[in-house]
Amino acid sequence: MKRGQLAFLTGTHIVNDLYQGAVPALLPFLMSQRHYSYTAVSGIALAASGLSSVVQPLFGLLVDRRPRGWLIPAGFLTAAAGITGAALADSYPLTWLFAALAGIGIAAYHPAATNQARVAGGQSQRAMSLFSVGGTLGASLAPALVTLVVGAYGLGGSWLLAVPALVTALLWAARGRWLRYRGHTPATPAAARGSATSSHRDDWRAFGRLAATTVAWSIPYVTVTSMLALHIQRDLHGSTGTGAAALTLLTLAGAAGTLLGGWLGDRHGRMTPIRTGYLLAVPALAAVAFAPSVAVAMAGAVAFGLAMFLPFAPQVTLAQDYLPTRPGTASGLTLGLAMSVGGLAAPALGGLADAHGLRTVLALVLGVLALGLGSALRLRDRVLPEAGPEEQSEPAPERVNEQAATGAAPGGR
Repeated sequence: MKRGQLAFLTGTHIVNDLYQGAVPALLPFLMSQRHYSYTAVSGIALAASGLSSVVQPLFGLLVDRRPRGWLIPAGFLTAAAGITGAALADSYPLTWLFAALAGIGIAAYHPAATNQARVAGGQSQRAMSLFSVGGTLGASLAPALVTLVVGAYGLGGSWLLAVPALVTALLWAARGRWLRYRGHTPATPAAARGSATSSHRDDWRAFGRLAATTVAWSIPYVTVTSMLALHIQRDLHGSTGTGAAALTLLTLAGAAGTLLGGWLGDRHGRMTPIRTGYLLAVPALAAVAFAPSVAVAMAGAVAFGLAMFLPFAPQVTLAQDYLPTRPGTASGLTLGLAMSVGGLAAPALGGLADAHGLRTVLALVLGVLALGLGSALRLRDRVLPEAGPEEQSEPAPERVNEQAATGAAPGGR
């Protein structure tokens, strides 16, 4: 594991997903200061998250064709420009377009950065979990930063939100110059170069089963995060603060689950956290859906967040090993398109909640999660052999020059 490289990439992940979390954090200010309706702000949220999920696999395809390390700084800089522009725009169409730009930047970052994190961590699941938790940390910091900046200076001071991206971009550029000074020539793994050996062939059937499992993960998770606070307030008669606390605990438990899943994957194999996570998530969600009291619901939320994120990092590396010649496509589809299904299903589930109540919706997604459990139990691990001497040759000079110029990670893409 290249710890310094992984730590640096995790820092960029914090910054990138800070802007992902900034989108929902800005919406209350847009409603209060520009008098946007719920429909209008929902459109802004969809412009950022929906478009990001759809285009992310396309960036994965680009990354698989040739190393594009420059997409990492370009991604979080574009996301920062989009968020700043959305806050400063003086019309709804411009606000929507800038939110969409932020979504594109967020999407551009992930496949390239995930590939580099995988190379930096090698076969370590803990390494991927550390990188993944950086995104969770960034998203959790966003509400506080947005509230601090916009609350103090109004939407006109939102240009300050771009400072983290600018500082990180300067660090990225300095790092690239340092690598060139040291004469670093990163090696490219065989899988990243598109090896066609029998041990590195893509297994689309297994990947399809994993994608279906991820979809069955996405729908319950998005539903619970969007309805948990309302469930506690309306069905269990808790306070607004209690509902917000439950969401915070769920998020923190998810971060802990991500780290624990990586540790378990390294010690017992990555199928252990994947299967254990789904096995524990089903009763945890049942505790939330049918909780007789606020205390039970909050305990269920903590258990749900922990269990749901045990498989997160191992699923990413498993997807890349199912498609070893297309790791960017694998991460883009797993983290992007499959994950977006939960958001796409949200309006229909919201209508069902209006008609039949929140408990009905939570019971329905409990069934979806049970299907995900069945699919997860059918997954099989795939361990690729280490690259042989013939697969460890130095890349062509033009590729080396490009990687050095773009700040490509040592030993990575």
